[in-house]
Parts: sequence; C-alpha cells; structure tokens
Amino acid sequence: MEPTTTVSTGGMSESGRAADPSRRNSWVLVVFTAVTNLTDGVTKVALPLVATSLTTSPALVSGVLLAFSLPWLLVALHVGVLVDRADRRRLLWLANGIRIAAVLSLSMGLATHVVGLPMLYGGAVVLGVAEVIASTSGAAMVPDAVAPIHRQRVNAWVVGAETLCNEFVGPFLGGLLVAASASIALGASTGGYLIAMAVLPLLVGRFKVVRAAGPIPSVNRQVGEGLRFLWHQRLLRLLSLSVSVLVTCWAAWLALMPLVATEKWGLSPTGYGALVGALGLGGIVGTLGVGTANRLFGRRWVMFANIFLTCSMVAVPAVTANVWAADAGAFLGGMGGTLWVVNSRGISQMLVSAEMMGRYNSAARLSSWGPIALGAPLAGALAQWLGYRLAFGVFAVAAATVIIPFLRTFTPEVLAEVDAGMATR
Repeated sequence: MEPTTTVSTGGMSESGRAADPSRRNSWVLVVFTAVTNLTDGVTKVALPLVATSLTTSPALVSGVLLAFSLPWLLVALHVGVLVDRADRRRLLWLANGIRIAAVLSLSMGLATHVVGLPMLYGGAVVLGVAEVIASTSGAAMVPDAVAPIHRQRVNAWVVGAETLCNEFVGPFLGGLLVAASASIALGASTGGYLIAMAVLPLLVGRFKVVRAAGPIPSVNRQVGEGLRFLWHQRLLRLLSLSVSVLVTCWAAWLALMPLVATEKWGLSPTGYGALVGALGLGGIVGTLGVGTANRLFGRRWVMFANIFLTCSMVAVPAVTANVWAADAGAFLGGMGGTLWVVNSRGISQMLVSAEMMGRYNSAARLSSWGPIALGAPLAGALAQWLGYRLAFGVFAVAAATVIIPFLRTFTPEVLAEVDAGMATR
C-alpha cells in the first residue's frame, strides 16, 4: 500500500481554527450536479432519438447507450487511480471541457448533415469518458468537501439533483428540444456544461490527497489495490454485485424503450421524454422519503425493496403496452433506485478512506455502470430475435436472482455494525 495522509476539507482562519465550509460546498456540489445532470439528461435523450431517425433496428439504436457506457468497462479503474492522484476539482473542469468539445462536434455534424451512426457512437464514447471522470471525481469529493454530520443530507440532495435533472427534467426537456431540432438540443447542452464549469471555483478547500514523500506505486498496482479492497469488504462486494444485476435491467429498459415507445406505442419524442421522466419523478419521491423510510423500516429493508421495484419496471412492458402502466413501473423503478443509492453512498463513505475513495468509486461504479455496456446490446439482440416483451421478461427474472444473496449477506447484525459506525463518525 502507498503512504497515506489526509485530505484537507476546508480552509483555516487567521487564528488557526479550522473553518467548516460544508454549507457552501454542499450548495456548490448540488448546483454543479443539477446543471450537469440536466445537461446529460438532454444529451442522452437527444442522441438515441437522432439514431431512430437513421435506423429502425433495435440493436443499432441500443448501440448509442452501449457507446455511452462502454468507457466504464474500458477506463474506469485507471480513472480511479487518476482521481486518487490528481486534484479532483480540476478533473471536473477537464471532464466538462471534453463534454463541450464532443457536443459541439456533433452539433456541427448535424448542421452540415454528415452525422451517421458511427459519428453518434463516437460522440457517445467521448461523452462516456467524460462522465467516468466527472462521476468518479465528484463522488470522491463529497467526503473531502462536507463534514461527516452533513453527509447523509448532502448525499440525498445530490442524488435528488441527479434524479430530478437526469431522469425527469432533462429527458422531458430533451424531448421538447429534439422535437424542435436536434441541433438546438445539443446547443443547449453546450451552454449547460459551460454553466457547470463556472460554479466550480466557489468550492472551498483542497481536493487532492497529499502524500508523504516516497516512490509512487505503479498505476496497475494501485488498480489492483482498489479491486482487492472492494472484494475483501463483504458488504460493499454484495452491494456492487447486486447493482451489476439491477443496472443491467435498467440498461435493458433504457436501450429498448426509445424504439418501443416511438415505433410500437406511437409516442412522440415529447411523450417518450415524459415516460423517461417518470423515472425521475419516482426518484424525487425516493429522495424526499429516504430519511422517513429508513427510520420506519431500516436501511436494510429499504434497500431490499429496490430489488422488487426494479423488477416491476422491466416486468410491466413485458406484459402490457399500456403507457400509463409503463409510467407507473418507471416511477417505482426510479424511486427504488434513489433509495438504494442514497443508502449505499452513506455506507461506502463510512467504510472507505479518503486515500482509497477514487479507486473504490471507480471499481464500484464499474460494477454499476459497466453492465450497461453488456445489458444494452443484450437487450437489443433479445428484442430483435424474440420480441421486446420476452426481452423485458428475461430481465425481470434476472432482478429476482438478487433476493437470496442480499438477505444472506446484509443481515440485521451487519446493519447494526454499519449504523454504529455511522453514529461515531
């Protein structure tokens, strides 16, 4: 293991007494998260809808989502090492700069009528790389920027901002903008990423791990350390493996629904955006209710409920083409996902040190985002061969396989240990 030190979480007053910047940093992180996720929501609706104008193949349309998620499989672990070595705030600037370059290139391609599927896939890959950098850096910054007593609330706010903007407002706005013009949608994305960059200087503190003098371990060795850490933490390992299965179901829904909603069910781009927005509405309800739900039922049962709620999201379109039922399933899936994410982030922030946070988050998010790169093309292939209803049914069964491992590993005794650890931090 490399030498470890601490990360500064705030400035010092002239008298030498540490100043707590948690309140200011909390708002900056929430605003940054809201703006970038609003913009991501627009972009991730715009590109698949552009793809539907180029092809009617479910597999080729789902390739856009595959391209978005592929970087989580290819570069996430090495980005984790970068996050543990570099200034995390500067990495957020870098990520948004990459996003702006990619979106401007796609906008120019649309304006000159040269956009094809290869260009869409390429732009999605670049945006995916930027998302890996931004997501890993942002998650690692929360323990650096916010005092422990405020973290559960900030986690809920951040997840709420992600959900509201990425899954509700962003997709709905994206549908409206694409209905006007895909170029307008991508132009709005450029402005959003610029605004997000402008708030980063308001963060207070240092966001780079300061290490003792000595040789720096190789990148591959640090990657290995992060993977071993995750594997030897039994609870974190369970959560990561469970998320791998559940996110594959989300990938199937997101990959198939653009074509199913517009071609099979006859929805307009705005209607599809509203359908995706049901995910975000459920997420907002989950964000507002997570504290109450934890008090009433305990975080173990709250997280367990997400398994059934995710299952319902993919089961509904397997048995009915009723749009209102699909909206309800999406709402339940969004609510369950938020309940899970808020609780799992709190658990990880208690169990993971600052020096390991970048590598842990990259490994954990590899398990939560990487499966999208597998689930999306698998869903497209199943839909092409068997029809979309059977494809959704396969993923509903997959979600149910998480039940027994979760109950056997995340026992009441483990929950008590986690809650006791959180109370002392």
